[in-house]
Formats: sequence, structure tokens, C-alpha cells
Amino acid sequence: MTSSELVVQACQVHKSFGAVEVLKGVDLSVPRGGVTGIIGPSGSGKTTFLRCMNRLEEVDSGYILVNGEPMGVTVRNGRPVQATDAQLAKARENVGMVFQSFNLFPHMTVLENLILAPMKVRKESRSDAVEHARELLDWVGLGDRTGSYPSQLSGGQQQRIAIARALAMRPTLMLFDEPTSALDPELVGDVLDVMRKLADGGMTMVVVTHEIGFVREVADDLVFMDGGVIVEEGDPREVTRNPQHERTRRFLHRVLA
Repeated sequence: MTSSELVVQACQVHKSFGAVEVLKGVDLSVPRGGVTGIIGPSGSGKTTFLRCMNRLEEVDSGYILVNGEPMGVTVRNGRPVQATDAQLAKARENVGMVFQSFNLFPHMTVLENLILAPMKVRKESRSDAVEHARELLDWVGLGDRTGSYPSQLSGGQQQRIAIARALAMRPTLMLFDEPTSALDPELVGDVLDVMRKLADGGMTMVVVTHEIGFVREVADDLVFMDGGVIVEEGDPREVTRNPQHERTRRFLHRVLA
């Protein structure tokens, strides 16, 4: 697979917080239009790895390319140089991220949440931003909630709004950090349905999740992380049905039980 066919290329990514090494040389490639699921126990490094992809966390060594470009780094006179805030913001335009805690602006309506970044960052006109926002809200099944505030919505509705807000920036890559973990069980299905629609539409996605059934059904590649490394990777159906590593077997036994 050529570099032009890969949206994410991670090579020997290391990351420490103080004396604790959280990522210990992680390699991962995500092809255009592919869905990669990442599973693992708490503290395995999966969320940190995801946050490194859009430079919410700095990489200590190794590199991550998104759409063939190093995120948050420019090259000057043949040497890597830390990008400016403006350059980093430009690079992040193509990467949408959905957090487990929604992160909507509570003082803004649903519509205002969606149009803010396209107008401020992409310099879209208000009319264009509003038109796109309304299309996205219809797409996630919440076209009638444009004037609502986040506090007036259920957790599942807020998460669908968060997905629509990320899509409002027209990203080429979507990152999901345990998007259903803060939801009541009966609200999970609507959020997963939206993510299925995204995958069916060809969006490149990296999903950190404990929803094993979802990744088995939707993902093209499944990664199991533990202790800051990738322990096992492969076809989701094969990994979940017949894991090759004892650590993977123990984790799946506990989760599926």
C-alpha cells in the first residue's frame, strides 16, 4: 500500500508522562476509507495514542503522518521544527475528534455549536455554515433540535450533535475516544448507528471502544493494546473469535463475559 493510500501512518511512537512510559513504540497504518478499532484495558495507552494523532499530546519520538503530512511539525532546512499554533490549527481542520464527554459549548444552541468552527477556522459564510449544519443535523436524526441547548438533550443526543459538529469541518479522518462509554445502555444504539452510517459512507475512522460487537461488525482492522504496545492486530472477526495471544484471550473473555 502506497503512502497516498494511507490516511494515518504511525511509526515507533513513544510517549511518556514524567517517568511513566505510556506508548512504547507503536506502529499503525490506516488506509483511506478504512475503519480501525482499538481495544484494550484502561491504562493501555489507546487514548493517548489517539490524542497523539491530532497532536493533543506531543510525541516524544517516532512520528505520525496524517494525509501524508506530519501533524504539528514542519520541515525547515531539512530539519523538523515545531509548527506554529496557526499551522497546527490548519492541520487539524482535516481531523475530527469525538470525545466520551461530548464537550459541547453549554451556552450555545445546537446550531451555534455546529457553525462556530467552520466560520472561525474555515472562514465559511454564515449562510453556508448554517446550510451544512442543518444537513448534518438531519443526517444524525436531530434536525428539529437546532435551537436547543445541550442541557436540554439526552446524552445520546449530545453525542450525535458532537459527531455532527466534528463533521461540520469536513474532515478526512474521524477519531472516536470511547464515544459511548458515558451513555446509558439504551442510548448507545443511536450513536453507533450514526457511526455505522459514517463507515458505510467511506469515512476513515479510528475508534477506541469497548463495543466489541460494533468493531466486529464495522471495523476493517482491530488492534488490541496493552502496556503501551500493540499486542495483536488483524481482522476483527478473527481476532475476537480466535485470538492468538493469551493476553488478548483473557481480555476478550472478561469483556464478552
